[in-house]
Amino acid sequence: MNDWSHKPKLLLHVCCGPCATAVIERVVSHFEVVCYWYNPNIEPSAEYERRLASMHTVAEAMAVPLVEGPRDTEGWREAVAGWENEPEGGRRCPICFEYRLCRAAEYAQAQDIDYLATTLTISPHKNAQLINSLGERIAEAAGIKFLAKVWRKEGGFQRSVQLSHQLNLYRQDYCGCRYSIPSSAVLSRKSGFD
Repeated sequence: MNDWSHKPKLLLHVCCGPCATAVIERVVSHFEVVCYWYNPNIEPSAEYERRLASMHTVAEAMAVPLVEGPRDTEGWREAVAGWENEPEGGRRCPICFEYRLCRAAEYAQAQDIDYLATTLTISPHKNAQLINSLGERIAEAAGIKFLAKVWRKEGGFQRSVQLSHQLNLYRQDYCGCRYSIPSSAVLSRKSGFD
């Protein structure tokens, strides 16, 4: 029998409010959860702010703290430079995942947090095996543990949709980076890019 009177700390890298809902629901009874918003890939600024607002709604509704990391859009663009024309799911994505998870691990290490996890694997559009592999390597290098889960399993993605509707959250139609915006939406969003 586990004694959860002293829960280990978990830094949960959150990609958006909808994805965070079902993951937080699953881990909050086992960990002292701190959500970490670090998503310099999300553009334009209006989209970034809209997704962050949804995450604030989730954090408040689920009574978990939310830490906002720096925006660092320029650093992210430099990291993925040369891969702008890759499709979503292509060679740019592992670089993006690694960039974000490295910063989350750095924060967890600095705050003496025991575990790192990410909500990225709840999406049916993301390569969970790749993300978990990166997360394990990055966390090990930082001297912390990585909670490698495929959150979409066992109805996780469906639960996130259900909770998103309950909380009236904005659900986006692309991963977040300017290079993944569906062509039908490019014209309507173009004016908001930094």
